[in-house]
Amino acid sequence: MINPEPCESKIRTNLRPVNIMELIVDFLRQFLSQLQSPTLSFLIGGFLIAALGSRLTIPGPIYQFVVFMLLMKIGLEGGIEIRQANLGAMLLPAFFAVLIGLLIVYVGHMIFSRLANIQAGDGTATAGLFGAVSASTLAAALVMLEEQMIGFEAWVPALYPFMDIPALILAIVLASVAREKAGGKHAKKVSGWEIVKDSLRGSALSAMLLGLVIGLLAKPESVTHSFYDPLFRGMLSILMLILGMEAWSRIRELKGVAHWFILYATIGPLLHGMLAFGLGYLAHLWVGFSPGGVVLLAVIASSNSDISGPPTIRAGIPWANPSAYIGASTSVGTPVAIAIGIPFYIALAQVVFNL
Repeated sequence: MINPEPCESKIRTNLRPVNIMELIVDFLRQFLSQLQSPTLSFLIGGFLIAALGSRLTIPGPIYQFVVFMLLMKIGLEGGIEIRQANLGAMLLPAFFAVLIGLLIVYVGHMIFSRLANIQAGDGTATAGLFGAVSASTLAAALVMLEEQMIGFEAWVPALYPFMDIPALILAIVLASVAREKAGGKHAKKVSGWEIVKDSLRGSALSAMLLGLVIGLLAKPESVTHSFYDPLFRGMLSILMLILGMEAWSRIRELKGVAHWFILYATIGPLLHGMLAFGLGYLAHLWVGFSPGGVVLLAVIASSNSDISGPPTIRAGIPWANPSAYIGASTSVGTPVAIAIGIPFYIALAQVVFNL
């Protein structure tokens, strides 16, 4: 973990005003470079072969195993790092993660509630997914930061549930309250604790939290380095291929709903990430949060849940149209967060922190 005192002196000498042209040039360089990276190449490849009508399919059990492997590895490394970290330095980033998730959902709910021809449940469900976190986007960002040799605290991925769970709870509560006010026949009382339990039992969070606990209480370094590390990038490439194919399949569903969902899914991830980057910058000033940590906080804020979120939203807001919130998230939001968001936040960090 970075020592706050040395970091403060570094801040005074390294931070500088953002040069817009330099940022644009750095972003374009990052974007073009990432187009050739395996992460984006497999995402784009999956999108293209699906668009060309390929019959290639990846069985569901393989997809679930890939997700488990990725999140277990992230959890193990996070737990190992937490064991050696200054826990006090984690408090502010964790608080910001909770705040960001709640703000994204509340603002999204308010925006959609004021748009014509938008069902309240559909808008709030969409905001809930965009407030929650995508494990695939997080995994992609970890690889890209490693390729750029930008360091970060290994416990940063553990901020995932701090943003994910509050966002899903708030979305379901807001949708249920709105339905009750409107006199919905099928409205039901919402138990926040039940939502928490369902989220924790979900495959994504269960795998990550299991890895965290093992990394924290045991000494799994040998199996992490010999088994999980070598397989990580290969597993990620398979996941990106699946997401690309899924993105194309959801585009047709998205055509049937209001264009506002497409606009939100395009602009929202970038604005959410900028909010998180700003708060992460404050954490950098106050507690020595690393530049790479700031980037990862921005990435998880710009991401939208593609694993644990949809089933939670479907169970908690059953009257919402999955074509709206899943279509917006998978076909537009995830590609924007990965292909544009990650290179942009890395470029911004390189300019702001003079990396």
